[in-house]
Parts: sequence; structure tokens; C-alpha cells
Amino acid sequence: MDVKIKTMVVFSVSDSALEDALAEFDELTVEALIREIIDKGIACDNITVTVEEGPNTLEEFDQLQTK
Repeated sequence: MDVKIKTMVVFSVSDSALEDALAEFDELTVEALIREIIDKGIACDNITVTVEEGPNTLEEFDQLQTK
């Protein structure tokens, strides 16, 4: 039997760490990064991650830096 677990995770990350992580892989999003971390940790069949607030892409991060 599969069990569905829904959770909300809020975290802070330094500017440089986020920029480095997103720049390392072309077109990587925060959603994809978190999905990969969860999958590597517990090998889930179906993982859905949604960024509700904050930058999700390197472009969005850069836009925040210029404000």
C-alpha cells in the first residue's frame, strides 16, 4: 500500500549557495533541486514540489538581486 504524505518546508539559504546550486546545472529550478534531494534520501515513486514564495530559477534570483 502506498502512503501519500503532504508537507510544507520553509528554509533559508545564502545568496551565494543558491546561485551556485542553480548555476551548476542548466535550467535547474529550486523545485527540481528539492525533488532530487528527497528522491535520493528516500527513493519516492512520485514527488511533487512547488515553490510558493521566493525564486525558483536563476533568472528569478537575478531579478531579486537587481531590486
